[in-house]
Formats: sequence, structure tokens, C-alpha cells
Amino acid sequence: MCLKFTNFKRFYKLFIIIHINYFPLNLIIDIGNTKIKASIFLKGEFNTTKASEKVDVEFAKELLSEFPTIEKVIISSVREYPIDLITFLKTKTQHVFFFDSNLPIPVENLYESKKTLGYDRLAACIGAYAMNPNQNTLVIDAGTAITFDFLNKKGQYIGGCISPGLSMRYKALNHFTKKLPLLSVNEDYPLIGKNTNEAITGGVQNGIVFEVDAYINQLKEKYDDLKVILTGGDAPFLYKSIANTSTLEMNVLAIGLNHILEFNILERSNN
Repeated sequence: MCLKFTNFKRFYKLFIIIHINYFPLNLIIDIGNTKIKASIFLKGEFNTTKASEKVDVEFAKELLSEFPTIEKVIISSVREYPIDLITFLKTKTQHVFFFDSNLPIPVENLYESKKTLGYDRLAACIGAYAMNPNQNTLVIDAGTAITFDFLNKKGQYIGGCISPGLSMRYKALNHFTKKLPLLSVNEDYPLIGKNTNEAITGGVQNGIVFEVDAYINQLKEKYDDLKVILTGGDAPFLYKSIANTSTLEMNVLAIGLNHILEFNILERSNN
């Protein structure tokens, strides 16, 4: 039995290697404030992710060396686009797209202040909608801030809310008071704290759990078949803490960007 399983693992690894080296791949580049995250998609499915603190050509060279069949690229960035990286990718791949307000998307954006909308919020919603088409979908991204973003079953992005994240709440209590200590996320957070540390932990973490559940419950009263997707660094905490049913998908942003990439390739081929 063990031998059969080992042989299967070897076969599967060989299968993936063959596909990566002979089938066209999509490269999804998400440039954040502190690092760059590159995701590889094979035939529309997420394959792997690489990360680097440097946004440079060397990182791109390493990616193309490891994944030589990359053909299509989409780049999303919270800073200015690195010209040298873009120039290099344009010479080595067939298509390079930039996710900005000018790039067509496969959903209708009804947000009033489109220029101030974070592209990561929109891309994550598109990723969630690609996973659950024709369904009312709420994406909760639990990072530095917690963002709640809603896209209805018609494929219309409506908007959402932005709230302080776990770490920000802990830091705020420490910063704006004279005596409260700076704490961090704890697995154990009581409903009734019996000391100051427990009171802070329980207040911050129960507060977020109650807030998220209440927000979901309010939406459920207005929209049927609501699908909840959790992502972001603190998503695992919410996934096991909230009462509502949800799906944990840490790659929903990359899935959304890949969906946008494929949509634009199709649009270009039809024109």
C-alpha cells in the first residue's frame, strides 16, 4: 500500500513537471508595499506562489527559468509600476497587462469613487465570483485592515466596508492609552477577562468575531444564497472563530487577477 502511494506521488510530480515545461502558463504579479508575490496558473488552476522583497528583473529571470512556458502576465501594484521589470517581461512573454482603471473587467463596477477603490479589493471579489458564479458573494480580507466587499449574483460589485484589523486594534489600545500593554493575537481569548491582558485580548478578538458575524447576518437578511470567502493574514483566525459558514481561500486575489487576465485575452482575440 505504501509503495503504491509512493509511486503515485512520483507519477503526480512527473505529471506536474511535464505540464509546467510544455504547457503555457499565466504569471500573476501582485506588488505590495513591502514585497512582490508571483503566482503561477496552469490551465486556469492555481499552481504555486513565489515571493520576494525585491521588485527587480532578477526575480523575473528566476521565474522564467523555473517556469519557461510563461506566456501571459498581469501585474497589479500599489506603487508605481517598475519600468525595467515590465520591459523585460514584454520581451520574454506574449502578453503583459496592467490592472488599473483602464483595464476591462468581467464584472460591473458600481462603486461610486472608482479611483479610490483598492484594486486588490476588486480583484478579490472577481476571484470569489469566478469560484461562485451567479451567487451573492461577500469577500472578507483580514489583514492590516479588514475589508468587507460585496458582489451580487448579477456580477455587479456594489462596495463594502473597511474596519481596523486585529493588529491595528491592539496597537491602538497601546498607543492611545498610557497604561495598556501592547499585545498580539492569542489562541485563548475569554469572554470575560479576569485580568487586564485577558480583558484586552477578549475585547479585541471577540469584538472582531462579533463584528464579522453581525455583518454577515445583516447581509443574509437582504441577500439570499450569500457565499462568504475569507482571505488575508488573519483569515484562519476568523475561519475557526466565526459562527457563520465560510470558505477559506488565501489565493482569491491571484484567482481574480488570473480571471481578469483570461477575460482580456479573450476580449483581444474577439476584436
